[in-house]
Amino acid sequence: MKKPILKLCLIMAFSGLLYSCSQNEINESDAKAESQKFKVIDVTHHDGKPFSTGVSSTSATGKYVDNPGGGVMMQAFYWDVPSGGNWWNTVSSKVTAWGNAGIGSIWLPPASKAQNGAFSMGYDPTDYFDFGDYNQNGSTETRFGSKAELVSLITAAHNENIKVYADIVINHNSGGQSEANPFTGTNTWTNFTGVASGKFPRNYNDFYKNSYGNNDEGSFGGFPDLCHAAPNVQNWLWLRADGVGKYYKNTMKFDGWRFDYVKGFGPWVVNAWNANVGGFSVGEYWDSNVNTLEWWANNANSSVFDFACYYKMNDAFDGNNLALLNDDMMWKRNPYKAVTFVTNHDTDEIWNKLLAYSYILTHEGYPTIFYRDYEEWLDKNKLNNLIWIHNNKATGTTSILYSDNDEYVARRNGYNGNPGLVVYINNSDVWQERWIQTNWANTQIKDFTGNSTWYPTTQADKWVKIQCPPKGYSIWSINQ
Repeated sequence: MKKPILKLCLIMAFSGLLYSCSQNEINESDAKAESQKFKVIDVTHHDGKPFSTGVSSTSATGKYVDNPGGGVMMQAFYWDVPSGGNWWNTVSSKVTAWGNAGIGSIWLPPASKAQNGAFSMGYDPTDYFDFGDYNQNGSTETRFGSKAELVSLITAAHNENIKVYADIVINHNSGGQSEANPFTGTNTWTNFTGVASGKFPRNYNDFYKNSYGNNDEGSFGGFPDLCHAAPNVQNWLWLRADGVGKYYKNTMKFDGWRFDYVKGFGPWVVNAWNANVGGFSVGEYWDSNVNTLEWWANNANSSVFDFACYYKMNDAFDGNNLALLNDDMMWKRNPYKAVTFVTNHDTDEIWNKLLAYSYILTHEGYPTIFYRDYEEWLDKNKLNNLIWIHNNKATGTTSILYSDNDEYVARRNGYNGNPGLVVYINNSDVWQERWIQTNWANTQIKDFTGNSTWYPTTQADKWVKIQCPPKGYSIWSINQ
């Protein structure tokens, strides 16, 4: 009787195995069918070219060049960096490592002498041509160092083929002398005729209110508000060969501009600057309204920080509703004029920062890394991995493949032979798996973050199942 019993057991085990395999196939089929219900959102519609920052595609030094995904910017400061005049040297010591990591540009704080001298972060400018070489406002050096140290930093960055962007504050001034002002009938702190450099002398005629009007689009903090309609202001800011813009670009060798508080003046000002001076430019128009951001960027002929994206990420990642990432953002309107960011020197609200970086470094626009996130607060190896993925895999137009409260999957559709990628973000507390449609048939893929050890092969219809760790992300592309 033992043999029939053994035979019966084997038959039952085999039948159970067949049932289990069949059931798994049914479950996978159901899971795939469920994913197919999500209507893919084709977000952008263009020829697939990456964001251009003006970095050449070749380098005489063999250093950084723009990669298939475009560039990555480093905000090379934070609010209240250490005083003492050593910041330019600190940044200079890091540019080689940043270049090796794939950073293509650095954004420096306002470099000229401001009212608070050695203690100022530069946003209260007095003398645009004092880079730490004149004894005024209580110091010779700025908070960040001397002119020689700044020049050395810019040279070191250029040796790595890294562009250097100047933070330009042209809405307001501070640190002028008091003078009688016939337009206000009072004394105002608008006498800048005695600046130590002797360049860009200005007085009450160059500030609102004056003969050109009572005000422009916005003043800031009670500081004297520059009047860009005044010929003296235009001449010294962007028209003269020895004026601010052209001196910064041609003599100091800055490659571009971050315009501070552009809500304070009309977009025609940045447009005129760009037309006369050139270089990359991005404006700080602090507004979550994507219509306003697009309006400003178009009229200024400039890139703009994507505050619409910033606030959507904050709500999505910290509010546990990743479906909000389907909403409108500047990079979706015009990826070639959108500079994305997770944190800056003014605002630091997003808690799940690595998820946010995985978003901006796989999506379109020009992503910015914040100094303290990179050097102090987050895992540098993970950020370097995301930078590499951005530069080498984040190519082409964007399609959203799936989204709900805690899952988001998007595809970069590739460009010029580069296959693109699929990014999977999971804001839940458990591993997630999902079927998605790639652009690759019968092809083995892998997670280039290493967060998943799967090496799945896409089906003939380009569908494949991928996974994502809890509170994490995975980024998939062809295994090559």
